[in-house]
Amino acid sequence: MKTMSELKYYYGLKMRFYPSTKQKQIIKMNSDVSRAVYNAMVAIDRELYQLKRVKLPIDTIQTRITELEKRKKTQRNLANHYCYMNHPYIDSDCRSTAMRSYKAAWNIFRKVHNAGTPKFHKKTYEEKYQTSNHYKSKKPINMWTGSIRFIDKKHIQIPKLGKLRVSGSYRRILDEKDDIRIGTVTISKDNTDKYYVSMQLGSDTPFFKELPKTNSRIGIDLNTENFLTTSDGQIIDNPRYYRTIKHKLAKAQRKLSRRQLRAKKEGRSLRDSKNYQKQRMVVSRLMNRVRNQRNKFLDEMSITLIKNHDLVVAENLRSSNLLKNHALAMSISDVGWRTFLQKLEYKAELYGKTFVTVNPKNTTQTCSKCGHIMGTEGTDKLTLKDRSWTCPSCDTYHIRDVNAAKNILDKGLKQLA
Repeated sequence: MKTMSELKYYYGLKMRFYPSTKQKQIIKMNSDVSRAVYNAMVAIDRELYQLKRVKLPIDTIQTRITELEKRKKTQRNLANHYCYMNHPYIDSDCRSTAMRSYKAAWNIFRKVHNAGTPKFHKKTYEEKYQTSNHYKSKKPINMWTGSIRFIDKKHIQIPKLGKLRVSGSYRRILDEKDDIRIGTVTISKDNTDKYYVSMQLGSDTPFFKELPKTNSRIGIDLNTENFLTTSDGQIIDNPRYYRTIKHKLAKAQRKLSRRQLRAKKEGRSLRDSKNYQKQRMVVSRLMNRVRNQRNKFLDEMSITLIKNHDLVVAENLRSSNLLKNHALAMSISDVGWRTFLQKLEYKAELYGKTFVTVNPKNTTQTCSKCGHIMGTEGTDKLTLKDRSWTCPSCDTYHIRDVNAAKNILDKGLKQLA
């Protein structure tokens, strides 16, 4: 039997589900235990670090080191030390995946030191835990078998939670494929009290059929003035979802702040203050609306580009560096460039198309016809105010963003060649 890592194709599936009151309590218990396991691992390693700095062979310290190293070795040892983790509603895989997440955080730190060492997870209004699927070798392996499985096209079975009613656009995948395996599953609740289940799916056959070839290629220039400009002259406006709701959100946040101050003044806990919680939900829903609108727009734009073109070339933008410009930071974070590039990348792979990113250096300053670079040979560099310009070398009139998109496409073609 193949493991998930040995399968060739992967796909992530996220669905909303509707738990009962008892199931909500079980989800909260597992989420709390998952966070407690992660934080216990952080605390153990921090204490071990301090103890091992003592070079003297003191028996008490050596005994404590041995005890801590034994406790962090397996989730069973940790659960035996903290007896509440052995509650019958607690999923043992929840504890195991929390320990694996902690080890993965250390691996990321060793590869990318900017990520920082693992830190304590704070308690928030969101809840989340992970569990794993288990299959019996005698039964056929697909999404209808295993400890986590689809009962029918509207219900799934999850350990400890039982039967859950789900909704979403996943039914097309269930109808077209029967060799899908379910791997890691994440149960989550967002800050607006909506529950979701996310599944890692694996298969030896593709999840989507390759789209027909169009023999078309395109370069795209991303900017804050317009969302994107293509090399064939098409301009897509920037919807600016956050700016349209910014004043309404600020008013709701001021009201939330006043209710927070009043609750603290009266000595009431924020979690028990009904007026504060009502206003918190208003703010959270407004922020989620912006996020969902932006995500839908980026999904529609990315799939349109991938369906209509065999090759899509874009700039490799570093959003973290661009956000240091305080004059443009809000516009850059509102447009969602990095998310858009990620969507283009995985959708191109799903549908058998090609997507590449190129270095954006001089794509704006270079003439797409003769190759003259502004700022050289006594010419001035273009500024953000210059939306159109004429090449001093070949007298070609350029619209700034269309010219940049053409240069991006040329760079992509050279990179592929």
